Amino acid sequence: MNNILSILENYTLDNADDIAMTIAKDFRKRRIEKDMTRELVAEKSGVAVSNIVRFEQKGLISLKNLIGIAMALEYTAEVKHIFAEPKYSTMEELTQIRKNRGKSRARKGQEK
Repeated sequence: MNNILSILENYTLDNADDIAMTIAKDFRKRRIEKDMTRELVAEKSGVAVSNIVRFEQKGLISLKNLIGIAMALEYTAEVKHIFAEPKYSTMEELTQIRKNRGKSRARKGQEK
């Protein structure tokens, strides 16, 4: 049954709140694995303990604070490169990416 649930989980639609809570839970796991208290992460990152608590409990955090705690746990490269590579799921998207490579802005009226 666990196998079926994990397979189904891959096919459910994500939403921002679910993703935020998954990131928060993963952060907490990594923090504990490194035997780091919230206070130590706060000291190393410059992020207030209250913000770390709110992140772990509710998944709420500013991007700047997320980057700070990622750096404190040595996940700088993972955050820094989040949008580094283009992603596509169809040949049409790949063609569009190649066509627009090097452009500095998108054209109006092209939203999908």
